[in-house]
Amino acid sequence: MPRTPATPATPAFPFTERDLARFRETQQLAYDCAEQVAAWIEPGVTERQATAELRRRLVVAGVQDFFHVPFAWFGDRTAFRHFHTPLQFFAGNRRLQEGMPYVLDCAPVVDGYTADIGYGGKVGENRVWDRLAADLRVYRELILAEVRARRPLAEVYAAVDAQIEAHGYDNRHRVYPGRVIGHQVTRTTARGPAGVNVLGFGVRTLQTLGRELVSERLHGRSPLWADGRSSRHAPTPGLWAVEPHIGFREVGIKFEELLVVTEDDAYWLDDDLPHVRRWNTAPTATGTGPTGTTGPTGTGTVATDPAGTGPTGTDPTEPTAAPEGAVR
Repeated sequence: MPRTPATPATPAFPFTERDLARFRETQQLAYDCAEQVAAWIEPGVTERQATAELRRRLVVAGVQDFFHVPFAWFGDRTAFRHFHTPLQFFAGNRRLQEGMPYVLDCAPVVDGYTADIGYGGKVGENRVWDRLAADLRVYRELILAEVRARRPLAEVYAAVDAQIEAHGYDNRHRVYPGRVIGHQVTRTTARGPAGVNVLGFGVRTLQTLGRELVSERLHGRSPLWADGRSSRHAPTPGLWAVEPHIGFREVGIKFEELLVVTEDDAYWLDDDLPHVRRWNTAPTATGTGPTGTTGPTGTGTVATDPAGTGPTGTDPTEPTAAPEGAVR
C-alpha cells in the first residue's frame, strides 16, 4: 500500500519573553528615529539626505548593523510608480515638496535582534494621503484575523488584495522583489562583518536568510510571504515583518511592523506605534459599501459618490471608498 506523505510538523515558537522584549525595544528604537527624521525633514530635502540622517540617528541610538539599508521615497515614488528594477528602490535625488507624501523604511539590528519598520508621512496638506493613512487600519486588523484563523499565507495575501480592490486602491507591495508582503525575522547569529552590505542587505542578513531559505524549503515552507506556491502553507511560528503597501495614483503609504505568530495564536508585537496612535486619536466615520455589501473584513466601505466628486463632494482626485469605522 502506498504511504501517505506525513504533514510537516508545526515548528515550536522559537523565542522567549526576554527575546520578544528585545525585539520590541529594537522596533521602538527604529520608529523613534523615523519620527525624529519626520520632524526634521522639510521641503528641499532629498531622499538621500533623509536616508543619511535616518542612518546617523540609528547609529547614535546604538544600532550595530542593518537587515537592509535605510530607504526613503518621496512623492509618486511612495507608490513605486515607474519602478522597473531593484535599483530604483534606493534613495535618489528626488526633493521633497509641499504637499508631498513620503515613506521612511529602516531595518536596524541591535545585539542580533532585528526590526523592520515603515513610516508614512506628508509635508503640508494632502487629503488623499489622509484617506489612505486612515484606511491602513483595516489591513492591520484583516491580516491579524486571517493569521489567527491559520489561513495559508498566500490566502491571507489574496484577502488583502481583495480589500485593496474594494477600496479602489493599488497593491504596491507586489512591486517589491518577490512580490512580498512580509518576511520572517530572527535573531541574527551569523558572524560576517557587521555594517557591511551587498545590494542593500547586510552581509549577516544574507547569511542568515540564505540558511533559513534552505531550511524552510526542506519543510515545504518559505520565510518570504508572497502570493505564490511557496506561501501556500499555514503561518510559521516566529516573528514576521509585515508591510501592506497601498497606493492611489501618485500617493503611496504603508506600515511595517512585527507580527508574533505562535503555534495557536497571533498578535502584533507592539500597539504603541505611530500609525496605531494616529488611528486611536482620530475621529471616526461610518458608511456602507458601494453595493450595500461588506468587504472581506466585514466592515463595509463608503459608497461612491454618483456625481464623481469624491467623498467631500469637492475633489474628484480623491479615492471614493473607505471602510466603515475608518478614521479620518
